[in-house]
Amino acid sequence: MSTKPFFRADQVGSLLRPQKLLDARTRWKAGNMSLNGLRALEDEAIAECVKMQENLGLEAVTDGEFRRENWWIDFISAISGIEISEPDQGSAFRQNPEHGGNYVPKNVLTTGKISGGGTISVDDFDYLNRRTSKTVKMMIPSPSRIHFHGGRQAVSQDVYPSMDDFWADIITLYQDEIAALESRGCTYIQIDDPVLTYFLDDRLRVNAAEIGEDPDKLLGLYGDVINACINKRSADTNISIHLCRGNAQSQWIAAGSYDAMAEELFPRVNVDAWFLEYDDDRSGGFEPLRFMPEGTRVVLGLITTKTGEIEDPEEIRARINEAAEVVALDDLALSPQCGFASIDIGNKITFDEQTAKLKMMLDIAGDVWGTA
Repeated sequence: MSTKPFFRADQVGSLLRPQKLLDARTRWKAGNMSLNGLRALEDEAIAECVKMQENLGLEAVTDGEFRRENWWIDFISAISGIEISEPDQGSAFRQNPEHGGNYVPKNVLTTGKISGGGTISVDDFDYLNRRTSKTVKMMIPSPSRIHFHGGRQAVSQDVYPSMDDFWADIITLYQDEIAALESRGCTYIQIDDPVLTYFLDDRLRVNAAEIGEDPDKLLGLYGDVINACINKRSADTNISIHLCRGNAQSQWIAAGSYDAMAEELFPRVNVDAWFLEYDDDRSGGFEPLRFMPEGTRVVLGLITTKTGEIEDPEEIRARINEAAEVVALDDLALSPQCGFASIDIGNKITFDEQTAKLKMMLDIAGDVWGTA
């Protein structure tokens, strides 16, 4: 029997930052606070965040990504050989189909040899692990985020004349990071990969083609790279992958059902669980889940973090039952569709609404499966 951690009620990871922490990060960026001063306030805020999660009854606890500017940039900017560059204007987020949002993701340039795995997130794990007896969940951005927005053009041809060498170094970095986390006692790692849903959106597929990439080949490549990154994990480590369609100040970036990727990626990517966005009609139906390998868990993101409106629990239960017609109920779980604060400012939702949604999730999971 598997000893890997799995929970019927789970969360994607990021949580609303307290205002004092947002203010402190602003002062630090302006040079008006030391890094040690910022870290001390982060420690305090994370300790309070852990208590909130434990008091609710969550079994998987995160640090809320309180040490991050956003879900990916702090991790990826810590990689040797990486520089963060100007935003990718072609990938502006949307508030609705008629107009774009004001959040635009920055680009990533590879200007030197990739290295640094095993050093990026271990200290964050150690602190969080000392603060809780629950299972610590660590979130790391997918390697696709290093490549997608710039493609080959963003990777130095002097440093990497062969893209095979580039990907080999990326894979080594992730293998080393996972091994280092496991050596500290981490058994639950989530790979965040909204980029995979970009292949469901015609606008973003065109963007990839315009920089010289073949979106169809790229999708399979990313799947293979993820597999190589995780293929040395411990037998007791649960590695999940989270897919959303963008999440920044309640804005989104991509739309489209999972049909365009399900047959190729669901059986291909060797993760233990998929966290999938299903909070509105941009995600389509549950039919593509038929391509999930038997025994692979699916965590249904049926609760939105983009608004404070509380869903009808009966509707959530009905949707779980609908999904259970495609994937066995025993292989399903429930979560929000994404984090509450993928960027530090957070979504347009209050702390009380965040708490209410997490509590409702736990209550529904208890009703459906008998345990959270």
